[in-house]
Amino acid sequence: MSKDFSFLNEDFDDLRDLLQQFENLRAGKSHSFLDEDSFEQIIDYYDEQDEMPIALQAAEIAIAQFPYSSALLLKKANLLIETKKYKEALHLLDKAALLDRNDINLYILQTDVYLALNQHQKAADVLNEQIDQFEGEDKTELLLELADVYDDWEEFEKVFDCLKMALEHEPNNEEALHKICFWTEFTGRNEESIRLHTWIIDEHPFNHLAWFNLGTAYQGLKLYEKAIDAYQYAVAIDEKFDYAYRNMGDAYIRLRKYADAIEVLQKHLEIAKPEDVIYEAIGHCYERQRKYTQARYYYRKASHLSPNDDKLFYKIAVAYMMEENWDNAVKSLLNALKINKQSAEYNMSLGECYLQLGKEKDALLYFVNAVRIRPKSVQPWQELIKGLYVFGFLEEALDQLAAAEEKAGRKPVFQYYRAAILIAQGKTKEGLLHLETALQQAPKALKKLVELDPAILQHVSVVDLIAQYRKKR
Repeated sequence: MSKDFSFLNEDFDDLRDLLQQFENLRAGKSHSFLDEDSFEQIIDYYDEQDEMPIALQAAEIAIAQFPYSSALLLKKANLLIETKKYKEALHLLDKAALLDRNDINLYILQTDVYLALNQHQKAADVLNEQIDQFEGEDKTELLLELADVYDDWEEFEKVFDCLKMALEHEPNNEEALHKICFWTEFTGRNEESIRLHTWIIDEHPFNHLAWFNLGTAYQGLKLYEKAIDAYQYAVAIDEKFDYAYRNMGDAYIRLRKYADAIEVLQKHLEIAKPEDVIYEAIGHCYERQRKYTQARYYYRKASHLSPNDDKLFYKIAVAYMMEENWDNAVKSLLNALKINKQSAEYNMSLGECYLQLGKEKDALLYFVNAVRIRPKSVQPWQELIKGLYVFGFLEEALDQLAAAEEKAGRKPVFQYYRAAILIAQGKTKEGLLHLETALQQAPKALKKLVELDPAILQHVSVVDLIAQYRKKR
């Protein structure tokens, strides 16, 4: 059965008649009587069409005919604010206040003028003086307006205070519920938010936004189990509440419950527009479960939506590297580097892949690139020296070790590497002295030596020294 939209045509015809009568009035021709409401419609029409001179003319003619209409004075004041004639607007608003002090638009327009003039204190004073004079939706609207004033003024704690008052007055106000969620996180006032939303839920148990905000407050305090409980109530009330599934997925990831996270993020995908961050999060969950094929599938879906995000290509590469699929990892890393050439991490990873493939020239080239990008960072030097060591360039490795200590500082890992290089050169006595110093400085970093060359533990003298050191401890 088709719907009847004939009333829309009637409204359009009525407006067209009003505009024709107004044009006749402007031209000095005969016209029908135009009342206050008709003039308001005419002013609004020309304002919406950006015909400001005609809108202002309509307002002036209307006020000349109805000089005691506060509504028409407010219409003209609004037009003057739009054209940045703030003093004239304030003068009109003062006149309107003498006629009717019960129209909240009067105070909202005064606030707009003071904000435009960068007079935040006056804007706040106007609203603070009037809030207690109003009840119901009007009071809520003034509190929301005051919150916006404090936001513009960068008085962020007071923004939260206003939104809290608005919700204490009208607990189901959606605008206030949406806004306080952001400002709770921004100000860190999670405990207050928990108390407020618990009270709202006690009064209105089916308020899904209140449950959601309760969840985000718990999440802000890292109470992830409680956050998940609150989100589950939110989606029980509104099963298409996509943000609740999204946040619940994040909470499950924080708890390392990756299967649960995948389930709720898949639910998000069923009800909301696909997003790269959701696909990426699912990929992350599969990667943590060591299901690398599935991880790559979702990282690729994310990259189709965000083709210039180099991090996604890198994550695909890492998933290949975890399976020691070096050739495919190289392809993904080269894609990442096309987008971001200045990533030391991508260069190091490419160097590692080529090292595993035995391509010494390529490996060393990318390790050198990483060092050039981050010369004061230990890890790129570590990778370069490791590459030189693996490919047997021991003298060059010692030279680069000296350069590394000069640029990045004398770190324990370099002491271990020097020991390994000297032992590999047959300078066992000298190498053991460096190993002893390294063990004294940073015994926990011994694993760096073993990662560099597991075969070093086949040297009896090395094993004896490590054993002696452990006995001394």
